[in-house]
Amino acid sequence: MADTVRQPTEADPVTLDLPFSAESAAVARRQLIEWMRSLGARDEQRDDARILVSELVGNAIRHARPLADGTMHVAWETGPTGLDIAVTDGGARTTPEKVDAGVCDLAGRGLAIVEVLASRWWVESSRSCTTVHAVLALA
Repeated sequence: MADTVRQPTEADPVTLDLPFSAESAAVARRQLIEWMRSLGARDEQRDDARILVSELVGNAIRHARPLADGTMHVAWETGPTGLDIAVTDGGARTTPEKVDAGVCDLAGRGLAIVEVLASRWWVESSRSCTTVHAVLALA
């Protein structure tokens, strides 16, 4: 009998309050992959989600400030359009935007990668925080 692969179904949203450090990317990846595995997500979906959360956390660490309590929030949930992954930090002087990195540039590809993998992404900003969302289609 062939194994059937289930599409992820709606589950409780997850919110993690993590230290504002590069090590938090690994924690977020592990938690997200375990959550997706429990929903029966395919390997490719888990791989894309892992990359998305890594890029969003990495960009927050490199370009923004921590929230007032020294943390960042990493959250995800499934919805009608897919898996919404969101990272909230204390904001930066500039708004996150995709740049056209040159072939020899050592940085600047993070949001370009997000744009390729996500069905859409956007930024929500206030005086005290910035949240970057990326939606991964799960169909």
